[in-house]
Amino acid sequence: MKRFLLIAICIILCFAVGCSPKEEPDAAEEESALEQQPVETDNREQPPETSPEPIKPWAIGPDDDTPPRTSPWEREPREEQQLNELTENTIQITITMENGGEIVAELYPDLAPQTVRNFVYLARLGFYDGLRFHRIMSGFMIQGGCPYSIDGGGSGIPGTGNPGYSIWGEFTENGFENNLRHARGVLSMARTDDPNSAGSQFFIMHEMSPSLDNKYASFGRVVSGMEVVDEIAATPNSGANGAVAPENMPVIRSVTVDDDIELPPPEKLPR
Repeated sequence: MKRFLLIAICIILCFAVGCSPKEEPDAAEEESALEQQPVETDNREQPPETSPEPIKPWAIGPDDDTPPRTSPWEREPREEQQLNELTENTIQITITMENGGEIVAELYPDLAPQTVRNFVYLARLGFYDGLRFHRIMSGFMIQGGCPYSIDGGGSGIPGTGNPGYSIWGEFTENGFENNLRHARGVLSMARTDDPNSAGSQFFIMHEMSPSLDNKYASFGRVVSGMEVVDEIAATPNSGANGAVAPENMPVIRSVTVDDDIELPPPEKLPR
């Protein structure tokens, strides 16, 4: 009897242990376990993000020994070569002042053909003889060539006169390639807002002015006599625009063409 009772108890215990349900994992614990699993990552080196190097306005390469530009108005080598070619042929002129001072300049007929032809044409007519520098701004330029600046004032206001016609404006912004910069001593043509309104008035740069580049027809430069330009530039003016009182206007005795060269007259545009 005792043996039977012991066997029965063992059977009951075995049944209780083997048939008990397994505990389901808690949802929160499951989520926590997922969070703790290591995340696989790609540890290979990636190329750094790069952007194209900006183009430098001027850089010396390994095969380029050209010195760098030191100012924004210096020319690229191609421009310099082109300018040298276009200024190889020159025509020399002399501006003689009433006090005997002389300004000798060379003009470039290959660079600004109509402008040079016009200046030579007027000079040989004696158009400039007796006219005056009517607008003077020290550190900028001296301007002359207006027929109303002659002694007595003529019949108009100095700075508004012309030879009765105009010429093509030979500068870059008007469709004519001209890279002669407005440096000290450069000759250029005065004009109104109309790009093709230049006639007889010209100016000589007292100092460099890059703001004029490509906007006015430069056509020559002084080769001797800049001290005369400096003397004229010291003339007092009477206004912010550089107007000079008639009694103070420096007088041009004559403008002569020193080279014996034949040039056709300029192409005259109606005013």
